[in-house]
Amino acid sequence: MRRKARQATKAENRPRFWGKHAVAAALDNPERRVVRLWVTREAAEFLQPPKEIQVTFAEGPDLGRLVPGDAPHQGMVAEVERLEDILLADLLDQAEDGRPLLVLDQVTDPHNVGAILRSAAAFDALGIVTQDRHAPPESGSLAKAASGALETVPWVRVVNLARALDEIAEAGFWRIGLAGDTEMTLSEALGPQRVALVLGAEGEGMRQNTLAHCDAIARLPISDQMESLNVSNAAAIALYAARTATD
Repeated sequence: MRRKARQATKAENRPRFWGKHAVAAALDNPERRVVRLWVTREAAEFLQPPKEIQVTFAEGPDLGRLVPGDAPHQGMVAEVERLEDILLADLLDQAEDGRPLLVLDQVTDPHNVGAILRSAAAFDALGIVTQDRHAPPESGSLAKAASGALETVPWVRVVNLARALDEIAEAGFWRIGLAGDTEMTLSEALGPQRVALVLGAEGEGMRQNTLAHCDAIARLPISDQMESLNVSNAAAIALYAARTATD
């Protein structure tokens, strides 16, 4: 898959990943450059880093000073280069019937986006699409929440989400926006083999222009006892529904 060229990342802007799943997945990803690795000797038994990566052995408290307070580093921290951008056209070229696409409208919390990536991997989604200016950058918190999925699920960042939704429709996707204030349920909206699930940020929801670029607006049939779900939980349920609808 082709990637757009990105200017060289300055060392001070390189993210640091922590935790066994995030670090091991970064090491296994041929598209990811791991610059440096800090590990305890116990954790090193689980890794086989390439010889060209600088490895520093350290004690747990020393690793704790390399990451945000109380971050569960599990004995390993990696300094990495950010992945290069993926073109939306290239992702759509890989589209297959039955593999849903996720579109996130200004979902900015890294823990939510990381959890959504994890669900996307679990349900074999084609990838996720976000607006570049209103999405979190790659970070240790996001990679930890993704539990390795940041390295395996394609993530496309676009300038204009409305134009991206038009391009997604031209590729044969039925665009379903998830909202709470509509009568149609998600199961009623599903049907076409290629589905793009569009989710908005918690609280504000999808912007009006994003709603206008959806083919259907549907809701999850949750109990009246709860007004809404966390966006990452909603994404997981919607992905499950989309996958089972095409089986």
